Amino acid sequence: MRCPFCSADETRVVDSRLSDEGDSVRRRRECEVCGERFTTFERAELRLPQVIKSDNRRETFNEDKLRAGLSRALEKRPVDAAAVDALIGRIRHKLLASGEREVPSRQIGEWIMDELKDVDPVAYVRFASVYRSFEDLNAFSEAVKRLQNEPSADLRRKQLRLLPDAELPEANRRRSGRKPGKS
Repeated sequence: MRCPFCSADETRVVDSRLSDEGDSVRRRRECEVCGERFTTFERAELRLPQVIKSDNRRETFNEDKLRAGLSRALEKRPVDAAAVDALIGRIRHKLLASGEREVPSRQIGEWIMDELKDVDPVAYVRFASVYRSFEDLNAFSEAVKRLQNEPSADLRRKQLRLLPDAELPEANRRRSGRKPGKS
């Protein structure tokens, strides 16, 4: 690593520690020429998939757009920044774990709505009203009724999952009303 002070190539690592909950490595380095110390961070470079928009355009996943959409849905709601960061982290994880090179924006929207149900039901309804483009009051009230009929986030967390959805036979998924790959 080149020294940012004198541009010398001879630097050595003095100390290494995990940071960002183990997602990166923080290294203290010392230049062997000028003696200055500086910090570097090492992180795995993972490529997020391209997003396929509804008009079939492809674009790079943009975390800032996700954050902006969430902030509109969560405006004046009692949700702290740490919860929003965690939600965004879970969406990023799902994108990376999908293993796909391209993911439809519709899938990302569904993941966001699933997450928002647990974080804040009002934000969920706000996001769903824009995302699903409710045409009339009936469509909006149906979404609210579905949300009211679902078990609370606390209750879902307390329930033990016997089998992951991937292991459920197709007939059981149809009977339970779940789509393949959905929780």
